[in-house]
Amino acid sequence: MILRRAAAGLLFLLIILSFHVSCSAGTTEEIASLLHFIEQSECTFIRNGNQHGSLKARQHIETKYNYYKKRITTAEDFIRYSATGSSMTGKPYRVNCNGVSMNTSDWLNAELDKMRAREDTKK
Repeated sequence: MILRRAAAGLLFLLIILSFHVSCSAGTTEEIASLLHFIEQSECTFIRNGNQHGSLKARQHIETKYNYYKKRITTAEDFIRYSATGSSMTGKPYRVNCNGVSMNTSDWLNAELDKMRAREDTKK
């Protein structure tokens, strides 16, 4: 009986672990680069109608990233879960850079495309 319970517990643990997918090294590097890009941007971030500087934006997005990390397997997932909008109000995050305002997700996806294009030219 004890052996059967131990085997069932081990099987359950293996099933749970099989569902856990972690980011590849390349994805982790892309996410780190996007977080650095946010912080260094000197843009204004608008979250739920309030303006925040780039450091505060990076901190908030990184906090959300750490919360959703188990769901994130790509840089696009990072943007979708961490930088698209408020999970409380549903309002999209916005960024204002040099008078140009856009959704943060569009801004970060464009930067991700540029980063990947630069990497492709290095190969």
